[in-house]
Amino acid sequence: QVQLVESGGGLVQPGGSLRLSCAASGTILSAYTVGWYRQAPGKQRELVATITSLKTTNYADSVKGRFTISRDNTKNTAYLQMSSLKPEDTAVYYCNVYRATLNRDYNYWGQGTQVTVSS
Repeated sequence: QVQLVESGGGLVQPGGSLRLSCAASGTILSAYTVGWYRQAPGKQRELVATITSLKTTNYADSVKGRFTISRDNTKNTAYLQMSSLKPEDTAVYYCNVYRATLNRDYNYWGQGTQVTVSS
């Protein structure tokens, strides 16, 4: 059974930093594309960043230059380093892993971690 556990969320002042972690169990994370998504109250879930198994990264325009996605396959863990945080970054952040094969797609979500940016 695949499980993703996010951690590292919390309350931070504007301009501050946080690092989110996504620890995977029950599967080998290196085979998947990892994505971080977020959902603010009253808004749809949106893509923040992705990193492929070859470590190619992609970012939403709103976080480019401020957030960095990475992965440590030896620890079966992915990360989202968030800097220069703004109040509009406040949301529940979710980790997602995805892999497509000839027979089926594999798509798993974590439970989410709250990030609140406020003074």
